[in-house]
Amino acid sequence: MKKERIQQIETIEWRGIEVKVTYEPDWLGMGYTAHLQLEAVRPERVKLPVTETGYRSHFLSIGRIEAFGGPTAYALGWLDEAAATKEWKAIEAASRQLSLF
Repeated sequence: MKKERIQQIETIEWRGIEVKVTYEPDWLGMGYTAHLQLEAVRPERVKLPVTETGYRSHFLSIGRIEAFGGPTAYALGWLDEAAATKEWKAIEAASRQLSLF
């Protein structure tokens, strides 16, 4: 008997970017892996601190997302932590800076 896949889909706003968060707490019904996906939807596929393509697929142990407060809390925390790096701060600064070339 095939187990039905359960996905939670939410949309969050992070620093002016609309991000779709898709979470499957028991990926493929295997009993040990969860799956989280982040996708920048507005602007479409814009660079995020966890991915240059605007899309990220991430596998974790079951229960880890829930221990963090759920998929939204995990996604926001992950983005905020990754945005604290020098590299991302430089990207943000460059995106605000007008270029003559």
